[in-house]
Amino acid sequence: MKTVLSGIRSTGHLHLGNYFGALRNFIELQHKARCFFFIADLHSLTTHPKPEDNRSNIKIILSEYLASGLDPDISVLFIQSSVPEVSELFVLLNMLAYKGELERTASFKDKIRKNPGNINAGLLTYPVLMASDILIHRAHWVPVGKDQEQHLEIARVLARRFNNMYGVSVFPEPQAYNFGEDLVKIPGLDGTGKMGKSEGNGIYLIDDEKTIRKKVMRAVTDSGPVKPNSPMGPEIANLFTLLSVVSEPDVVTHFKEQYNSCTIRYGDLKKQLAADICKHTLPIKAKIEEIYNNEPYLKQVMEQGAEKARTSARQTLELVREAMGVKLF
Repeated sequence: MKTVLSGIRSTGHLHLGNYFGALRNFIELQHKARCFFFIADLHSLTTHPKPEDNRSNIKIILSEYLASGLDPDISVLFIQSSVPEVSELFVLLNMLAYKGELERTASFKDKIRKNPGNINAGLLTYPVLMASDILIHRAHWVPVGKDQEQHLEIARVLARRFNNMYGVSVFPEPQAYNFGEDLVKIPGLDGTGKMGKSEGNGIYLIDDEKTIRKKVMRAVTDSGPVKPNSPMGPEIANLFTLLSVVSEPDVVTHFKEQYNSCTIRYGDLKKQLAADICKHTLPIKAKIEEIYNNEPYLKQVMEQGAEKARTSARQTLELVREAMGVKLF
């Protein structure tokens, strides 16, 4: 059975893009593959979050994962820092990673451009830690976006370099997992075509009805079609993409016909969109709150996930130590 690994940084909340994009595919995938899902709290430390914020984010994201349908009895759901073997492999792989190749990564260049006052070593070696996350479980598939493909390539380079240097076949070379046509790309509300935490254009699973309606009503639009069957601008196309995901087909058809006949009222479209988003997210929000307030259950899930993840990680680390000659005496 193939092994799949996916992680999310412990900053912010899950949004519609996460849920209707990869997350719903993960819910199905967990029944077909050996899946590891983790919350990357160590990665988030590069931005120096307040300790109380980091702890709170871990708890809320774990609750959101569980409320969305990830099953801790089927998948391995864990917190990155609860598996110290990841940090040890990170140290060992740093001996194989070179300064020049890390400095050339697009993400590092982007980070130092945006945050010149916080160029810490963790930013430089971020791809090595990501490689450790992947290789510690000898993952075959890693679902990644375009912005992470270079990091996945570094994981492959390090896996290949380790195997060649020590004459072993410990690590498979992880490949990008592509959901293909099954992966829905959820646009943002500002017309950029991408919903994301950093863009500030998202609707979150934890948002209440009032917040959702307010966000949708502020969504970017244009002045309306100027003639029948006019092509849609990106802002309106984004709204219709969202509508097609959360609404019934006849609702989508109704508003498309209004657009094509130049009779559409964007206010009516937004009200319908907000109502249909609420139908999907408000039940999840209720589950999130229930799980978030169930401390014994969350503790059980974290401990169970950590033990499963550490069992997998220890097996890999034993092979790595043996190959490198640093086996415990």
